[in-house]
Amino acid sequence: MGANNSAKADLDVTLWGYRYSVYTRIVRMVLLHLDVPYRAREADPFADPPDPDLARIAPIGRVPVLDHAGFTLSETSAICRYLAAIFPNTALVPEAPQARARMDQTIATMDAHGYWPMVRQVFAHAVFRPVIGAAPDGAQITEGLVAAVPVLRLLNEIAAEGRILDGKSLCLADMHLAPMIGYFEMAPQGLRALRTYPALMAWWEGMQRQRVYQDTDPGIATLASGA
Repeated sequence: MGANNSAKADLDVTLWGYRYSVYTRIVRMVLLHLDVPYRAREADPFADPPDPDLARIAPIGRVPVLDHAGFTLSETSAICRYLAAIFPNTALVPEAPQARARMDQTIATMDAHGYWPMVRQVFAHAVFRPVIGAAPDGAQITEGLVAAVPVLRLLNEIAAEGRILDGKSLCLADMHLAPMIGYFEMAPQGLRALRTYPALMAWWEGMQRQRVYQDTDPGIATLASGA
């Protein structure tokens, strides 16, 4: 084992997260890409009553939360930036200022404008709620699809530009975007929408083949099939 791998093996890392959370999966993808061993602690932020262990380390009650040798950090973007800073030779943060700006733009756009319509509206009501036996709301799906259009258009422009989302190298934007697109396209309506944006679709077709994406699959498809 090389010196760098030995140092990684000595890390005391725990990831608190919810299996089906896209944000937990983002951090899992980064940890896998960096080859960092960690302990996984399942914590459901929607539990009633709230999980007391999660409340202890995350006063806001959200996941993921990273514990690195007693240093506790929440918020996905902060966690991923921290991990990329610990292992700076992995190129998860582009050196070129314009590419780095596009990365930050993509992450911020998904958090502010993409996550809710694509995941909490389209995926949740078209896929997840039926799987768990809850009634979907068709109006939420329709509203989410409409709100997703400008987000998809912008992402397509960024992918076509080629500074990031180029299918050649991975950065934090790829990690942040993939779990959300993955859930969105599980809904037939979401996949149809995605297919109208060729550059983004080309990126997505390649991203699905990445090991970090495949090996962090939370198993929604299996849950949906009843297997």
